[in-house]
Amino acid sequence: MEDRILLAHGSGGKLAHELVEKSFVKAFANPFLAKLDDSAVFELSGKLAFTTDSYVVSPIFFPGGDIGKLAVYGTVNDLAMSGAKPLYLSLAFIIEEGLPYSELNKIVESTQRAAQEAGVQIVTGDTKVVHRGSADKLFINTAGVGVIPERVDISGSKATPGDKVILSGTIGDHGIAVLSQREGLSFSTQLESDCAPLNSLVAAMLSISPNIHCLRDPTRGGLATTLNELAKQSKVGIRIEEEKVPVREEVLAACEMLGFDPLYVANEGKLVAIVPAEDADKVLEAMWGNHYGKRAAIIGEVSEDHPGRVVMKTVLGASRIVDMLVGDLLPRIC
Repeated sequence: MEDRILLAHGSGGKLAHELVEKSFVKAFANPFLAKLDDSAVFELSGKLAFTTDSYVVSPIFFPGGDIGKLAVYGTVNDLAMSGAKPLYLSLAFIIEEGLPYSELNKIVESTQRAAQEAGVQIVTGDTKVVHRGSADKLFINTAGVGVIPERVDISGSKATPGDKVILSGTIGDHGIAVLSQREGLSFSTQLESDCAPLNSLVAAMLSISPNIHCLRDPTRGGLATTLNELAKQSKVGIRIEEEKVPVREEVLAACEMLGFDPLYVANEGKLVAIVPAEDADKVLEAMWGNHYGKRAAIIGEVSEDHPGRVVMKTVLGASRIVDMLVGDLLPRIC
């Protein structure tokens, strides 16, 4: 059993210290973490953003990512959606007894690579081990801190009639990739999660226009739910055009086969931006210059009509209400 996690690894004793030092401290090495104190101490100035999240995705490995990569990118993206530059993360690993060491170490290595790509440091954390059957292999809880530049004031309540709605790329990639792995579905082409850090994309957008009104990453509930949240927060209507929403052909085919609407399928590497009309084209051009915004498109606009509602013009020219998702289309997607 030496190659698997034991309950004793969560005891706080010798095995617990060996687990922390060999699997975590070595991988996430930085001056803050090296002290092994109960908290990381650092200096910051200016307006701060702080977020927390938990990740319970099943399976823990999926095409294009894993739970560790997802935890880092998801937390970084939550900070970036407020316009912040993400700096420091905490990670708490809740491990089920019996998890192979090889799987844990693979996730830890992936987590560190993700942190390096996103330009953040993992400065503190925790590990707990629970009885077999009390968790599903591995859960990760995170927190993140970032600094918001001057003049940036982004909120879901700031959308204004006349603003343009920009989507950074194709929708539904993450949800369909995880579902295909979970259910053993095979498609003619390999579907991969869009799991990605969006802080560099947001920085490029803000360098062009610090007047962006709203940013949101359409994760659970997909694009439709996110747009409804923004419409309700800002008490405005949002109108989008179906033909302008980018969807990969393979995702669209999978959704048609499964009876899903891609508007409601989760994403992990896309953002929605609501920007003043006069800035929309230059922000879009800046997004095209970033690896994670090459398929960005203006998909609609904010309206005074139907406040709190999202309406879509279909490819047939009709209009339909796009409501918020009622239940879980795909549980444990992140």
